[in-house]
Amino acid sequence: MTGREKIFSLLEPLLKKSGADQAEAVYVGSNSGLTRYANSIIHQNVAESNSRVYFRVALGKKIGVASTNTFEKGELSRALNAALEIARHQRETLHFNGLPGKQKYPKLTSYYKATAAFGPKERAAVLKKIFEKAAKHNLQAYGSLKTGEGELAVLNSNGVRAYQPQTIASINLITMSDDSSGYAEGLAQNTRKLDFDLLAETSIEKCLAAHHPQEIPPGKYEVVLEPVAVGNLFEWLSFVSFGSVAFQEKSSCLAGRIGQQLFGPNVTIYDDATDAEALPFPFDFEGTAKRKVTMVDKGVAKGVVYDTLTGAKEGKKSTGHALTPDASAQGAVPLHIGMKAGPVGLSKMVKNVARGFLVTRFHYLNGFLDPPQATMTGMTRDGVFLVEEGQIKHGVKNLRFTESMVKAFSNVVELSRERKLVNTWWDALGGIHVPALRIREFTFSGKTDF
Repeated sequence: MTGREKIFSLLEPLLKKSGADQAEAVYVGSNSGLTRYANSIIHQNVAESNSRVYFRVALGKKIGVASTNTFEKGELSRALNAALEIARHQRETLHFNGLPGKQKYPKLTSYYKATAAFGPKERAAVLKKIFEKAAKHNLQAYGSLKTGEGELAVLNSNGVRAYQPQTIASINLITMSDDSSGYAEGLAQNTRKLDFDLLAETSIEKCLAAHHPQEIPPGKYEVVLEPVAVGNLFEWLSFVSFGSVAFQEKSSCLAGRIGQQLFGPNVTIYDDATDAEALPFPFDFEGTAKRKVTMVDKGVAKGVVYDTLTGAKEGKKSTGHALTPDASAQGAVPLHIGMKAGPVGLSKMVKNVARGFLVTRFHYLNGFLDPPQATMTGMTRDGVFLVEEGQIKHGVKNLRFTESMVKAFSNVVELSRERKLVNTWWDALGGIHVPALRIREFTFSGKTDF
């Protein structure tokens, strides 16, 4: 960890002498360890320590961005000068009204010493127990366990001074037999919140229940999507539906529908980086304080998230959802998506299914089929089960789905009271906190041989 004092002492003088009308520096640092395993054997341990500093400067309305991963004064100066040179050759950014100003941030805990100290020996000890549990059932374990710490600092010439450390821990676990697999995952800032024994037991139980999967023809079925499967859908929806650029380009399913009943009345979707039960973080990559934004309230479309620039296009303030300066063309994206839970237990939801599927998770998704209808396709994986008259009958060979989420979320019959924090590819920056869903009708368009 570099620390607030060193980061600010190096970057503040550079910004003051930049010669730009406005200047910004964003420091992103991380130290992480990753243990990969297959066939119940650890086959790779990786440790990475890295930092990157982004400079964004404005000459009037001309903006330039450059970065370096060398935290040395001379290299930092060169990167800043590169940003200035880029700005000189840019066209004016029409809606740029300036960088954010000084502000206050919520006090949130996102750093845990127990996680920072969770090294390869600790990871190996956890995995040894998982391997032993799997071996009792003649199963093999596959996946990865990651732990790390990081820090984000944002400062600019308008008085923004933001700094926050954080830790992160995540595990994905697949147990496999000759003809079946089961899955479980965990995500937390504090390793002590991860129940590795329970995750192993969940994955093993799914694998055993999925033995000798049977082929079921594609078609429209009632489904119970477990939280991980729901999170897989939201990983795409965060970009194609709830981001500012998709909304302004009218490809979002919310575009032109604000104030209208878009989903069922039991569906409320929001982004809240201050939620202590999720992965709290107080500000975005522009140093704007994060605040809760409700995108869909009881099925009614309410709006999307914004950064400074895309907000200015609509005369709105940033909601604290900016990405790194090099990704500003993507606009604002919600990275702490949540979905309001329901009153029913997951087991009860399964018992309420007349005939349909229980789905553990999806993979290989594509959300670009028909973005205005939020139509996407993907495959089931690591545990899909036939349910008849409320009873799980047997495992099912994997199926491909092709479905509009506008339609699916309009057919949500029940939401579970249990919610799970689901991992994403941006796991160090946020997660997806969602319940399970029982959906009246869900379209499976194809099948596989596995």
